[in-house]
Amino acid sequence: MNTFKVTYKPFGDKAILIEWEKKVDTAILNDMIDFKDSIMDCGHLELNDLVIGYHSLTLVFRKEIKDFDSIVSQLKKVHSFDVISKKRAKTLWKIPVCYDAKFGIDLAEMSQDKNISVEKIIRLHTEAVYTVFFIGFLPGFLYLGGLNEKLHTRRKSSPRLRVAKGAVAIGGSQTGVYPMESPGGWNIIGNTPVSFFELGKEVPCFAKSGDGLRFYAVTEKEYSSIQRQIASGSYQINKEFL
Repeated sequence: MNTFKVTYKPFGDKAILIEWEKKVDTAILNDMIDFKDSIMDCGHLELNDLVIGYHSLTLVFRKEIKDFDSIVSQLKKVHSFDVISKKRAKTLWKIPVCYDAKFGIDLAEMSQDKNISVEKIIRLHTEAVYTVFFIGFLPGFLYLGGLNEKLHTRRKSSPRLRVAKGAVAIGGSQTGVYPMESPGGWNIIGNTPVSFFELGKEVPCFAKSGDGLRFYAVTEKEYSSIQRQIASGSYQINKEFL
């Protein structure tokens, strides 16, 4: 029997919000993905979208919900079944980052505030294997779990009006990559030449919930080389299947 307790709430006229315990947890993430897959396998619910959050799953229906209780009863049955864990295709994406001062414009300040060297910040940031929980805020912005506690850093009191595309940053207990130029208040520690969102592609964002991600350091020369490969269409993101 499924051990996760979830709640169901109306979310406007055409959506249902399903919530788990309010914490960032990979076991909860896996349960949400299993539940999402099982709902999709059922095929009898007319859905426009299923949206995963840190501890929630939002079902967006094509039509106005007329009988909320009946649908929730169906969903509870789906969630209560003992499900043999599916072997989903998960990928560990390996993302190059240049941490040079040219890109890591907040590294020196972070180093001073935390009383640890820039080199140690980079080492701690690249040692971790992060989990992709969900995608949001901006198209292609990955919400990653797994940042070392020593790197937790409060957000900027005054956000920047322009943060460069590819900026790798830390905000609170999270790290992430800005997929496009935008305002932002996170602490910028580097930049990746890899595009996290490409509108013209069949799958605009290469990663999905449940995938892993690991950063690795490159020099500015290597960064420029990868940029040229991307421009010529010859670059492939380094990855392995889990």
